[in-house]
Amino acid sequence: MCGIYLTNIPYEKAVVQEKLKSISFRGPDYTGINKINHLTLGHLRLSILDLDARSHQPFLYEDLSIVFNGEIYNYKDIKKELLQLGYHFKTESDTEVLLIGYKAWGNKVLEKINGMFAFSIYDSTKNKVFSARDRLGVKPFYYYWKNNEFEICSQIRPLLKNKEIDEEAVSIFLDCMFIPSPFTIVKDVFKLPPGNYMEIDLNSNQLNIKEYWNLKDVKIKDISYDDAKAELHELLKNAVKIRLQSDVPIGSFLSGGIDSALVSSIASKISKEPINTFSIGFDDPKYDESKIAEQYAKIIGSNHKTTICSSDDILHLIPKLVEVYDEPFADSSALPSLLLNSVTKKHVTVALSGDGGDESFIGYNHFDSLIKNKAIIDIPYAIRKVLSNTFLLNLFGKNTHRVRNALNTKTRNDFIENIFSRKGFLLNKKRQDYMKHYQGYKKWSNIFLQKAADLNIKLWLENDSNVKVDRASMAYSVEVRSPFLDYRVVEYARSLPMSFRYEKGRQKKILRDVLKEYIPEDVFNQPKRGFAVPIGNWMKNELKDEFLTALNDDFLNKVPNLNVAKFKKLLNEHMEGKDDHTANIWKLYTLSKWYSEFGFLD
Repeated sequence: MCGIYLTNIPYEKAVVQEKLKSISFRGPDYTGINKINHLTLGHLRLSILDLDARSHQPFLYEDLSIVFNGEIYNYKDIKKELLQLGYHFKTESDTEVLLIGYKAWGNKVLEKINGMFAFSIYDSTKNKVFSARDRLGVKPFYYYWKNNEFEICSQIRPLLKNKEIDEEAVSIFLDCMFIPSPFTIVKDVFKLPPGNYMEIDLNSNQLNIKEYWNLKDVKIKDISYDDAKAELHELLKNAVKIRLQSDVPIGSFLSGGIDSALVSSIASKISKEPINTFSIGFDDPKYDESKIAEQYAKIIGSNHKTTICSSDDILHLIPKLVEVYDEPFADSSALPSLLLNSVTKKHVTVALSGDGGDESFIGYNHFDSLIKNKAIIDIPYAIRKVLSNTFLLNLFGKNTHRVRNALNTKTRNDFIENIFSRKGFLLNKKRQDYMKHYQGYKKWSNIFLQKAADLNIKLWLENDSNVKVDRASMAYSVEVRSPFLDYRVVEYARSLPMSFRYEKGRQKKILRDVLKEYIPEDVFNQPKRGFAVPIGNWMKNELKDEFLTALNDDFLNKVPNLNVAKFKKLLNEHMEGKDDHTANIWKLYTLSKWYSEFGFLD
């Protein structure tokens, strides 16, 4: 895992060095900067494959130069194909394979490679830059484009100097706690969407973006459950196997959940030596899954390391959160993710994870909520609107809030979208409709749960889950690989009947049945606690002064489009224990810390 940089702006080398230094945690093993014609290419290397200096980047092959972040898992197969075509290699790296693959096939190389990646290639003969991002957005790709000047980077921090805040992006953040592609927090800087490539013609100063992969219309397989389970098992075995390639120590994250247990179990069978597994536990039993993970480890025979943490261990990471998540990001599970990677780095450089399993195999709690509310949503809206304002709501007791949301939501699609966005809850006026970039979920399937899963993959997975994992791991120079984010697994899961994945409230049914081949069901069939921390309690207790100081009137009045009076009312209700507004307060707190970090409070 690495950091990439490329620009046509004539910066002095010292300026580029400072830019790369600001994100040096992405690649501490080597910093490379090359000036080629009128372009500057920079690279931060975290050495994983072919540790020799011959594989340092920027990497050159004939008239092509590349800066590349990620891993091409099937690079050995592609290398064999290129050898048959007469190409020769000087390294054992996937970087060289990718670059020569582009030489041989142009943009068609993207159809051949299986991996997580963000890269830019400069063709000095054609005077063009070709860039691409992996299918599911595992690796980040930011670019600045204005007045024929551009910069490309793995993180936004090196691109922020002298930039203006994008007020629409702030409003989007307040709605959904992250900023989805193609938007960023500042003007004229964008994210390249997943499954897209970008070409910059430096002769005509034209920038064009094209899609090379996306989710497709769902076609359900005519297959028995047992055959599907066997096929999925084999696919997962291969997805794990190709992610075990490494020239540095490798391990696996192991929580109390199904997904990491299955990945670790498969890895333990494939590996000739006992694998290393890692988990963190908490001194508060409400949040601790470490005992379940230790049971898993004992059964699969891994060398397991559990680190028990206190609330202080988490609290001390808040400054780190602001440092490495250099765009506003309000998923509080980023804190334990940082802690897990800090522990893991002491032992290995590469770790497998179970990320992505919930999206494809219907694992999140909100999928249950959709099923519970489906009957209500299917009542004509005019009738539901009347019911939402009557005494009948009292019949639902503690579920009144959930039912009211269902009664007031116009369509099924609106209900799905409400999972991810508060749609102006904290805003004075309507913000830009960022969902226009994510409307594909409406057409790919007629199945209610599949629609929600597809939006989960396209919106949440890229902009929340993948960002959380990338920044938390890179903060400690750890490379995380998730077999469930193999695009073949995603495509295969979508082709299975919904009843294979979700049946009568049994989430991830088929994964559970595969896991039974490794771990007894009574061991893994325990309540999932999630990767959460008690942020809401900290706000009212040990961090109360910190939060009230950060959320002062001076800051709140600087936030564009924020309904300040409404937010202050929520803040007071939370601090007095009248209601739980943790999510909204945490959003504004992380935004405040970002404003402070990057000098926007002046």
